[in-house]
Amino acid sequence: MIRAVKGTRDILPPSSNTWNHVESVARRVFRAYNYQEIRTPVFEETQLFARGVGEDTDIVSKEMYTFDDHGTSLTLRPENTAPVIRAYIEHRLDQNPGLQKLYYIGPMFRRERPQKGRYRQFSQIGAEAIGSDSPATDAEVIEMVTEILTQSGLGGFRIFINSVGCPQCRPGFVANLKQQLEGVTGKLCQDCQRRAATNPLRVLDCKIPECQPVIESLPSILDHLCSVCQPHFGQVQALLSSRSIDYTVKPRLVRGLDYYMRTTFEFVHGALGAQNSVLGGGRYDGLAEQLGSKVHSPGIGFSIGEDRLVLSLEESAPGAHQHVLDLYIAPMGEAAVLHAAQVAYEIRKRGSCVELGAGGKLKRNLETANKLGARYVLLLGDNEISAGVYALKDMASGEQLNLTREQLLDKF
Repeated sequence: MIRAVKGTRDILPPSSNTWNHVESVARRVFRAYNYQEIRTPVFEETQLFARGVGEDTDIVSKEMYTFDDHGTSLTLRPENTAPVIRAYIEHRLDQNPGLQKLYYIGPMFRRERPQKGRYRQFSQIGAEAIGSDSPATDAEVIEMVTEILTQSGLGGFRIFINSVGCPQCRPGFVANLKQQLEGVTGKLCQDCQRRAATNPLRVLDCKIPECQPVIESLPSILDHLCSVCQPHFGQVQALLSSRSIDYTVKPRLVRGLDYYMRTTFEFVHGALGAQNSVLGGGRYDGLAEQLGSKVHSPGIGFSIGEDRLVLSLEESAPGAHQHVLDLYIAPMGEAAVLHAAQVAYEIRKRGSCVELGAGGKLKRNLETANKLGARYVLLLGDNEISAGVYALKDMASGEQLNLTREQLLDKF
């Protein structure tokens, strides 16, 4: 038997109902904040991610699905910020009026070790606000994410924020960090030992428990922020506090991508265990220029791990988004089957979910309707058709109503 490839999975009912719920909520919230959808290809030139994400990141160095296409190196997208900025530059969206607010929903690909809530093909819900370096934009983005999670039904999540500085103040911090790492590198995991030499800032992003005591002893970037980054971060905090959004400043939160600067943030939830991040994001004011733009295009964005969000919702509120079958029609007799199809068509046009039985014995139809969780069963035989009166049974109460066709249609 052929099975799904390791690190991938089939999303089946009823879980797919939760996925649809989350995406519907996200689209509604995005619309309220004036974001519009962008759809980028699932593969791009490899150089886009090497330049944008960073060659020394785990994503680029170990996790990308890269293949040769007649001499061109292509990669299945491991994240979508770099592709969105590529599209922003290519299609000259900087010429459009106002802030460019774009969102996306779709699959990403990373060859990670599969674990709870993490897959090699995974889905992200994300957004990018391009064209402003204002701390007010940062606060609004974090507020919007809070709304998506809250309206999806997730409670108990925590918000961590930090500033990772800018090209003016970060190099001094990185030099200090590298110096401090020299005496403790042997106590770190192999990945961190490599990062300490190639990209010291990435050490702070390590999630391995054994590395945490060493990481906690390292210097804080907040002590090295310049005269621009410090007040910027202070204003972000003030704006979040004014909205009554609870957050915790986490000085060693750096995220795993090289393009971040200034504000970074992460939302975590306890239902996910050790890998408890539901989403992350941050500001990337120099990314557009790094990818070839001649126009300064500061931006900030985030991506929600949709697999993780759905898992958290299903564990915290099982069955909350169960599919509901409004009506099961049980035709009895050949003439009733044709008539039942006409009735089902009319009720479906009114927006109700209807399952049409294939006929047979009444007892078997009622058993099937009960297993499907139908709210009502319509009993339809020759007598009901000739009289023009339908027997409608409420499956919860057991009550049976006799309704004309017009009354039946009005009820649904």
